Amino acid sequence: MRLFIRQALLLSLKDTRLFFKDRFALGFALLFPILFIVAFSLALGDIGPEDEQLRMAVATEEENGFSREVIDILTVTETTGVDEWDPKDAGLALHEGRIPGYLLFPVDFTQRIFSGESTEILVITADGDPETKAVLDGLARSIGGRIGTLSLAVRGVTELEGLGSLDLVKLGELGAAPPSIFFTSEQVGDVEPFNATNFTLPGYLTMFVFFAAALGAEAIARERQTQTLERLLANGVRRSSIVGGKMLASLYRGLLQLFFLWVLGIFAFSIDFGTSPLAVIAVSVFMAVASSAFGVMLAALVQTVKSASSAAVLTSLTLAPLGGCWWPLFITPDWMQALARLTPHGWANDAFNKLMLFGAEGQDVLVHIGALALFAVAFLAVAVGRFRTVSAN
Repeated sequence: MRLFIRQALLLSLKDTRLFFKDRFALGFALLFPILFIVAFSLALGDIGPEDEQLRMAVATEEENGFSREVIDILTVTETTGVDEWDPKDAGLALHEGRIPGYLLFPVDFTQRIFSGESTEILVITADGDPETKAVLDGLARSIGGRIGTLSLAVRGVTELEGLGSLDLVKLGELGAAPPSIFFTSEQVGDVEPFNATNFTLPGYLTMFVFFAAALGAEAIARERQTQTLERLLANGVRRSSIVGGKMLASLYRGLLQLFFLWVLGIFAFSIDFGTSPLAVIAVSVFMAVASSAFGVMLAALVQTVKSASSAAVLTSLTLAPLGGCWWPLFITPDWMQALARLTPHGWANDAFNKLMLFGAEGQDVLVHIGALALFAVAFLAVAVGRFRTVSAN
């Protein structure tokens, strides 16, 4: 075991030194992702929540009455966000999709209030719009609360004064006139726009960590073709040490990419790690482990340097969009999110989105970390089983 570790570490350090001497490989791993991150962050910078005022529509079938007072109070200024509609126009606007819903006061609204009977405010919305229904339900309940107080007051006064029928004039003289409805709107904090880098940087970081690891398969195939791996075996290096050393070298590169791009994101793009920065780091490390195992597996499956290069590009450009590296997974259809679960990219990006955009805690991404670990084990198992030190040609 000690010999295996020593040989693997020596091989990994040798490959790492070669990596730092290769300016193209270094630039591709560290600088090229920045171009994508900057470009797509600028392109998506205007996408996000806007601080738009909520507009609500109300209508009444009464020509006069208490509903008129309520609507006049609600629509007294533009700042309230409530618009009055004619009942027929409101129904047509809802059908045409110009408004999502509205409140409707029935024709006998006032009559039923002052006669002590129960009444209702109709909430009319389009099918499948629970948000609008919830907002209008809240407004209706608020109005209903005031009306309930009024109804109790009216019944009390009519019983005490012996008024057998509705007489608004007498009720007003006795101090039981309809109480005023007060409507206030309050803004609680400001709506902050999305920092687009919070989802573009993790996506392209995942893509290029796997891309660089996949391109490492080309170097392994070249060493096999030039019989470098055979010479290592002849000098007493174990086959398992070669696999371990190649994986460690790829892991070093992945961790370097992670460190460089995360630090750049913090200081240059002001990214937010959310409430669990340690969870973001944990997901990143397991993602790097999975990528290094993936690169060695790819090298074990290909025959030539050319096929290794083609396989690296093909797998990277296929798995990246499927795994949500080019766009946030949460905006994609359900079937695409299901496909993403078949890739390590999808698990990593879903974890990053939950932690950095939606305030998830560390325990919320334990399944994602476990999935990345399983991918790493599976990739490594294939690599160990299929790894060859002799070229097939």
